[in-house]
Amino acid sequence: MSKACPYLSCFLPFFQTVDVHSLTVACTVASRFAHTVLTSRAMNKANSSQEIFFEVELPKTAFITNFSMLIEGQVYVGEVKEKEKAKKQYDKAVSSGKTAGLVKASGRNMEKFSVSVNIAANSNVTFVLTYEELLQRKLGQYEIVTRVKPKQLVQNFQIVVDIYEPQGIAFVDAHGNFLSNELLPLVEKTAHISFSPTLEQQRKCPGCDGTLIDGDFIVKYDVNRATSLGDIQIVNGYFVHFFSPPDLPRVPKNVVFVIDRSGSMGGTKMHQTREALLEILKDLHMEDYFALIPFDDKITPWKPSLMKATKENVAEAMKYVRRIRDNGGTNINDAVLRAVKMLINDRKNNNVPERNLDMIILLTDGMPNSGESRLPKIQENVRRAINGNMSLFCLGFGNDVDYSFLDVMAKQNKGVARRIYEASDATLQLQGFYEEVASPLLSEVDLRYPDNTVEFVSTNHFRQLFNGSEIVVAGRLSDNDIDNFLVEVQGQARALDWHVTYPEQKYIFGHFTERLWAYLTIQQLLAKSEIGTQQDKENATAKARDLSLQYSFVTPLTSMVVTKPEAEDGPGSPLIADKLTEGRADGHTTSYSEYACTVDGDPHFLIELADREEGLCFNIDDKPGTIFNLVRDPTTGILVNGQIIEKKKVHPDGKISTYFGRFGIIHQTLGVRLEVTTEDISVSQDGKQVKMDLRLTENCSLTVTMRDSVKFMIIRHTKVWQKRHYQQDYLGFYTLDSHLLSPVAHGLLGQFYHGIQFEVGNQHPGGVLEEQRATMYVKGQALNVTRHLQREFSRDVKNGEKVPCWFVHNNGAGLIDGSASDYIVSGLFHTV
Repeated sequence: MSKACPYLSCFLPFFQTVDVHSLTVACTVASRFAHTVLTSRAMNKANSSQEIFFEVELPKTAFITNFSMLIEGQVYVGEVKEKEKAKKQYDKAVSSGKTAGLVKASGRNMEKFSVSVNIAANSNVTFVLTYEELLQRKLGQYEIVTRVKPKQLVQNFQIVVDIYEPQGIAFVDAHGNFLSNELLPLVEKTAHISFSPTLEQQRKCPGCDGTLIDGDFIVKYDVNRATSLGDIQIVNGYFVHFFSPPDLPRVPKNVVFVIDRSGSMGGTKMHQTREALLEILKDLHMEDYFALIPFDDKITPWKPSLMKATKENVAEAMKYVRRIRDNGGTNINDAVLRAVKMLINDRKNNNVPERNLDMIILLTDGMPNSGESRLPKIQENVRRAINGNMSLFCLGFGNDVDYSFLDVMAKQNKGVARRIYEASDATLQLQGFYEEVASPLLSEVDLRYPDNTVEFVSTNHFRQLFNGSEIVVAGRLSDNDIDNFLVEVQGQARALDWHVTYPEQKYIFGHFTERLWAYLTIQQLLAKSEIGTQQDKENATAKARDLSLQYSFVTPLTSMVVTKPEAEDGPGSPLIADKLTEGRADGHTTSYSEYACTVDGDPHFLIELADREEGLCFNIDDKPGTIFNLVRDPTTGILVNGQIIEKKKVHPDGKISTYFGRFGIIHQTLGVRLEVTTEDISVSQDGKQVKMDLRLTENCSLTVTMRDSVKFMIIRHTKVWQKRHYQQDYLGFYTLDSHLLSPVAHGLLGQFYHGIQFEVGNQHPGGVLEEQRATMYVKGQALNVTRHLQREFSRDVKNGEKVPCWFVHNNGAGLIDGSASDYIVSGLFHTV
């Protein structure tokens, strides 16, 4: 019993005695198609059963194809199912009280697969995960990334990569960002790459248990390119054609940079954008033409037309870029249309060479809130204006950008979109993307094969081929006994009309070409399912789903159902491994912890947004005893209400300070009610088995886990006030995993769980030292805000951590939906 927490026994986590006996990563690459098997064997050395966790990060471009667990001689194998069927199985398990969960999360370049199983004392488990991907050639090389984070010393640790390329390997390199000078010689760098440090070599220091193995192991290579047509592999009735002709001269370009300088680009984003543009301008070639169009709610081109990239013009442009400042709203529609109009007019007036390729590069971090703001309308306006005559590349800055809007708009206009993560390397990300598209070699490339020879060919028309990249086409042969294989390639911007005949090549791997064809076709069908007519979208989705099921790929249309063995709380229960999609509107986001929504203090609401320097905050003032709805989610049946109490000391001006002193939490599906006050905790249920965990630390931080659902933290603030009789103990409320709530969740906190679009501009000093004032553009309104530092206690329960935020005055008016009074309820367990 903790003296500081007299009203509940403290549940403290026990030490987990888990020994990871072996960890093996075996990657086999056959003609750029990588097949990776990760095997881990762990033992529970404790005298009682406990959960053993298996977590691995894999590339976002990979598809999981198999997962299995070997426990006490019993094998549990994952099964790929249609996503909706898998979800129904999962929902049924949850509604019947079984343990179930999602086992997939997504980050910047990697995705996390995570699963836990209950293992008996002195027993072991073997996990096997298999995934496949087609390696993409970028800037003249292929890259295989293996993320290894065993978190402890491993008796048998090994990474093995075998590369089989028929035309030979031009170069190969392998390194790890965790490799010390002592470990570097252990890496073999040939077509067979291996790395297997001993226990002693893994140690951070002699005699200590810390491991050096923590980071990325990266293999880079390229192949010999002897012919202008690339190479073709024909195996077991399927072919794959890699096209990347060497020594083609680059095609000059006309490029317009459309640069978002609205208020939300302030600070680090604007600085990084300027730095990247300065480096990009240096890399322009003399025969290129370029233009700069910064925009906020106004469009202000640097020059009325494109300029040749002479040394003098580039120097003048760099001076202009250094003066770009952030301010105002976001008018994406008019900015992009201005760029299109400039390119069309310059071509009409012969201001640019006819052979140059036209491209627009849009960089933005926000939602349009000035001019045309309807996203489908903007996409339609841009598509009609471009009319297939130029390429649009969209760079979405930060996690709060509507990435799917930019992605579709780019695909509709011969381009691609990329998310630029707002981190210390954002400048390098911008430069890296530009380098990929800076040197076009061909446009409108067609690879043609005889109709009577091939069938089910993947996409064979490509809008561009860039220097250092590669075009890949795969298909099935209608005649397995062909003696030769005819290919015809045509492309604009160069006088090309090539023909070549390839003999069939026998190859060591039996079915890799068929799986490569399926992988490539699924990827292309998924892209088609986002553009075109509704019928086109439905057809592409159906074909992609069928192929995903046929070849057991976990894609955005399928899920892998993993049935866990029987546990103490009942029979085996399912988990779902999903393929998350970048920035889609179905609730899948780039991270499971993008938004942290809390309330603490007086009551001070804090909305932290991932990869933004400042969050949002506001106060809610009302008379003591008022009960507010914080969270309500009709889909999951979760409700959270909080009642405010007054501070014992009254200000001389009569103002009463209030805090939250009582919370009521309901999970209707589980039949659980939890009431937490500064003095007591009580739990009630409606006859069902309670599926809720309570854990209280010595600092009186109570973590409430609705089993396999949302997790909350409630903090009791008491020690600060022990010597001040007029102070009042109070509570803080923190949501730890808001992603588990549905998109319809609402409430004073719930409405922010899936993000909010806003921009901040017109920043200027306030009346108090070091205070900043600004204008926030949110929900079609302009609000006066002030920069504050607010304490956030979830990571440091005792002292709190100061978090910068933009404070919205007047009870959050304009930021929250409706007014604060709309969230008042009549009882602690009542709905609005």
